[in-house]
Amino acid sequence: MLARAARIADEELFPTAAAVDAADAVPRARLDVLADAGLYGLAGPRSAGGLEPDFPTFCGVIEALAGGDLATTFVWLQHHGAVRALAADDAPAALRDAELGPLCRGERRAGVALPGLHPGPSVLRAVPAVDAWHLEGTAPWVTGWGLVDVVLVAARTLDEAVVWLLLDAVEQPGLTATRVPLVAANASVTVELSFDRVRVDTGRVIRTTPHDPGAWTGGGDLRVNGSLALGVAGRCCRLLDEDLPQHELAERRAALDSSPPEDQAEARAAASAFTARMATRLVVAAGSRGVVRGHPAERLAREALFLLVFGSRPGIKQALRSLVR
Repeated sequence: MLARAARIADEELFPTAAAVDAADAVPRARLDVLADAGLYGLAGPRSAGGLEPDFPTFCGVIEALAGGDLATTFVWLQHHGAVRALAADDAPAALRDAELGPLCRGERRAGVALPGLHPGPSVLRAVPAVDAWHLEGTAPWVTGWGLVDVVLVAARTLDEAVVWLLLDAVEQPGLTATRVPLVAANASVTVELSFDRVRVDTGRVIRTTPHDPGAWTGGGDLRVNGSLALGVAGRCCRLLDEDLPQHELAERRAALDSSPPEDQAEARAAASAFTARMATRLVVAAGSRGVVRGHPAERLAREALFLLVFGSRPGIKQALRSLVR
């Protein structure tokens, strides 16, 4: 699995990453490469056609692909949230049977919109209706719009629970998508979704859970998102072709793998800061070519900047303030 991801990154993604970076959207054919390799089923169970790897392999595949092309990997990574949600034991059997297999095969593709998980008052509410929920508010960060078929939505109910549901990613009454221009990975087509009584039938509900603010700030996904930073850092290290950065990359990976939950934010911050240093070092090594649009050094530098804040939490931000001063 890791060898397959590394081959795709080196032979398919990295050689054309500059063209994708300049494009309006990641080409669908590029995502088809990942689907054909079975990688849309990375988080899925074997019973549904998934690969069901162990956690280190899961993170390693993400790291490998991110070192090939962050924009493509960013779109693909969101997909696994819906796969994991539908693969859980408490997901409705009918919805799982209809969606999980096609998602694992990459025939259908998913994004995520999770504002209902954030601490404090939610910007996205789910209001009960007859045989449905109405979504009202905004989802500020939804990646892959126009490239995905469904979006896993977590919205807050009036009694402060979280309802998880699948929204069809199509134009529909009350739903407006506004493009968010990004400094890097802009081809991921990240948008803000605005909801004005958008109806989602109860048959598309996966589960309802209590709202736990600590689950978001603690960040169970911190290690997974850290793989994006490691991937970009790894590509910088390979282009620099020096031994010392490779050793520190291994140290940053080991720290993420071994840190207990209470130390994970600091390990994530250290990985992101290391990525920024390696990208800066690569620009310096490239010289004037490194500030020419389309050169790998300038793209990787922008991606490193992006990864200083993507998927951040208060603990990561606090740790980064001391690391990048």
